[in-house]
Amino acid sequence: MYKDYFGFREKPFSKTPDPRFLFLSRGHAEALARLEFVVEEREIAILTGEIGCGKTTLSRALMDRLGSSYRFCFIVNPRLSPLDFLRTTARLLDVAAPAESKDGLLEQINTAVYQSNKNGICPVLVIDEGQVVDNAEVFDEIRLLTNFQLDHQNLLAILIMGQPELRSMLASSRFEPLRQRIALNYHLEALSLEETMEYLDFRLEMAGGSPGLFTPDAVQRIFELTGGVPRKINSMATNALLVAYGSDAALIDSVIVNEIKDELMM
Repeated sequence: MYKDYFGFREKPFSKTPDPRFLFLSRGHAEALARLEFVVEEREIAILTGEIGCGKTTLSRALMDRLGSSYRFCFIVNPRLSPLDFLRTTARLLDVAAPAESKDGLLEQINTAVYQSNKNGICPVLVIDEGQVVDNAEVFDEIRLLTNFQLDHQNLLAILIMGQPELRSMLASSRFEPLRQRIALNYHLEALSLEETMEYLDFRLEMAGGSPGLFTPDAVQRIFELTGGVPRKINSMATNALLVAYGSDAALIDSVIVNEIKDELMM
C-alpha cells in the first residue's frame, strides 16, 4: 500500500525488534557498548527504560554483535516460582529432562554451562520484563547462578531488563547480595528532539526511502506527543504515512500529525 507510494522496500516503522533498525542515539550506543563489555566479562547487567524505549531491540543487536561464541537464552515472562525459573533455565540450556529438585536442577545447569564453555560458547541468560518478578527468591536464584565459575572467569553472563520500577525493587536491602554482583546498572532514556528527527530519517532510509519526509514542524509535534519514546514514534509515524498516502501528500507535516493524534492518544 503506502510502501510503493513512498518507494519503501519494507515497512520503516515496524514494531518488531529488528536490530537492523536500531537507531544508535547517544544513550543507545553507550548502552550497547557497556552491555557488550559486561557480557564479555560474564557478569550481571541491569538495563531499564520506559516501555518502548528499545531495550529488547538492544538485546537483539547485542546478540548479533557478539556472534556465535555466545548463546543467548531469553526468558520473556519471568513471573515464575524459583523452581520453575531454574527449570526454564535448564530447558533453555538444552537439559533434556530437568530434575524435580533444586539441587538436581542446579547440578544440571552447572554441567550444561560448563560443557558450553568447554565448547567455546558462553551462555547469556536474558531475563526480560524483570519488574514482573513477584517472588523475591527468583532474584536469589539469579544471584546463585553466578557461582558457576572457573578459577579465572564466570561460566555465564546475565542480563536483566525491565521498566524503571525494577530499579526501585532492587533498591531494597533484601537484594543487597545481588546488587553487589551487578557490574552494570544502566537506564535507557527516551530520544531528544534532535534524535527524534534523526531516528525518523534513519528508519526511512533503512526501509529504502529518503530522509526529510517528515517536516520539522511534524517532527516537533511527534516529539511533543510521544516524549521521544521509539515505540510511540513508530506508531505515530506509521499512521501518518497512511494518512499521507490516502491524501496523496508528498510530505508529512504537523497538520497530518494533528489529524491522527486523537485516535492514537485513545
